[in-house]
Amino acid sequence: MTNILVRVAEIAEETAEIRTLRLVRDDGEPLGPYEAGAHIDVAGPTGLVRQYSLCGPPSEVSSLLIAVKREPESRGGSEALHTVSAGDHLKIGEPRNLLTVAGDADRHVLVAGGIGITPLLSMAYELAGRSADFELHYFVRSPDEAAFVELLENRVEFRDRVRLHFGAPRAEHPALLAPVVPGLTSASHVYTCGPQGFMDQVTAIFAPAIGENNVHVEHFTANEIDTSDDLPFTVELDTGEVFGIPAGKSILSVLTENGIDVAKSCEEGICGSCVSGVLEGAPDHRDQCLSASDKAAGTEIALCVSRALSDKLVIELY
Repeated sequence: MTNILVRVAEIAEETAEIRTLRLVRDDGEPLGPYEAGAHIDVAGPTGLVRQYSLCGPPSEVSSLLIAVKREPESRGGSEALHTVSAGDHLKIGEPRNLLTVAGDADRHVLVAGGIGITPLLSMAYELAGRSADFELHYFVRSPDEAAFVELLENRVEFRDRVRLHFGAPRAEHPALLAPVVPGLTSASHVYTCGPQGFMDQVTAIFAPAIGENNVHVEHFTANEIDTSDDLPFTVELDTGEVFGIPAGKSILSVLTENGIDVAKSCEEGICGSCVSGVLEGAPDHRDQCLSASDKAAGTEIALCVSRALSDKLVIELY
């Protein structure tokens, strides 16, 4: 829920298409600290709510920093945030995490593609603060399109841990990352964010060495979902209310139409706002916010896109 009023205190143009917004509260109350890898919902000038990763130091309490890439093909959220000025007000939600630093890892590898640098930058701050063993690989088409390059090259705690890869076609990425693999163990963790094909390739490179559950992925865009074979099923809330979910509607939409208050934001299976508990039944996971291990456990479901493999699900709303 975007109910925190913030002021845009500072804007920096990182590239021709990427700007950072520093957000503060007018009353001076803290906005942090937050957990590295977190994102927030932001309601822009048009009222559209979009999710943006926090890319400043997680220990920073006075402000939050987001980076917004102008996406002409998007539904207008990024374009709107490229029209705001310092002093304008926005509404945001509380920081929340789908991507987090593994506390028991012996080594951390961060692999960013393009604007995917944003959540990984906050994780780099966190890991540097812990004096953890980590390295960051940043793939981007050209220096002109790369955000935070000066910071990554010159900040003391990052300098020796950052590898910048400019202009390397995706076919060359495996060769560039292959030297990293021998130094990893089953206790190592990899974190990646970027285009879907980029993240699929990173997963394919590292999962055989460290296990799929140790590769953590942050999605910015939703995959298309084939709904042609969808069947109706029943959802029962832990309060006893029962609802029929037809083939053409999501659990979230049916609950909302019936006056049930459900947390929601992207409604595309990315942000995790509507994730709820599963008490009985088998979910048909179609989201990109739950981890592979979470999906295998079958104890949670993203109500906006996922359905049921069983005739009935019993759920509890978080």
